[in-house]
Amino acid sequence: MSGQIDNLPPLRDVIARHGLRAKKALGQNFLLDLNLTARIARQAGPLEGHDVVEVGPGPGGLTRALLAEGARQVIAVEKDPRCLPALAEIAGRYPGRLKVVEGNALEADLPSMVRPPARIIANLPYNVATPLLAGWLLAEPWPAWFSSMTLMFQREVAERICAAPGSKSYGRLSVLSQWRCEAAIAFEVSPKAFTPPPKVTSAVVVLYPRENPLPCTADALQRVTQAAFGQRRKMLRQSLKPIGGAPLLEKAGIEPERRAETLDIAEFVALANALKS
Repeated sequence: MSGQIDNLPPLRDVIARHGLRAKKALGQNFLLDLNLTARIARQAGPLEGHDVVEVGPGPGGLTRALLAEGARQVIAVEKDPRCLPALAEIAGRYPGRLKVVEGNALEADLPSMVRPPARIIANLPYNVATPLLAGWLLAEPWPAWFSSMTLMFQREVAERICAAPGSKSYGRLSVLSQWRCEAAIAFEVSPKAFTPPPKVTSAVVVLYPRENPLPCTADALQRVTQAAFGQRRKMLRQSLKPIGGAPLLEKAGIEPERRAETLDIAEFVALANALKS
């Protein structure tokens, strides 16, 4: 999809005209390849009849793709006021279909802004990507207010989200992600696709909420995973001492000599429920 399809100027021109430079402090890396933004938008599945939440749209490369692919409405949350004029131009081209919200996505009440069905699709600012994902994963009530998340992360974070027990990348984020969602890496993205190019490869992850995650409270699971992976080299009887240690493990039916990365999701849920009781 070139800039001409939507009669909007090429992104490089937009960035030059508005004097936009990606700010490291905001975790920004602008995505300029419109073939790639179209691929991300399509990866999420059909967008017709869906509201789409996008965080950190920047100059709007992915925003344009989401609208061109048929999203009913895009709610774009942007913290950087410098990007608002560029986004306003896109809103003018798609009347009534782009709502730009200026502010911090970590504080925004996103569920109140969308009409279901809704998807989250974003090239997340690197410095808030993990806390944003954790907030969406731990949302109450569940099933979630979104039907899928298609998100760009640094590859290392993407690997942590999808890691299996026993692997080096497996950790707290893996457990939280896979407890409530099915998660998979869709494809990798070269640093060359961005301006400025980051030092690392990125990857697009797709997460589909599970209708019925194993029952436990998000709060208890957070506490258990924090303690267990906070000292991942230690045996669980040691790392879990602050929240119950060996008696807690016995209650959950888990050997105290095991280490955090050997436990699967069901075992962490058993620990969370033992903690709660």
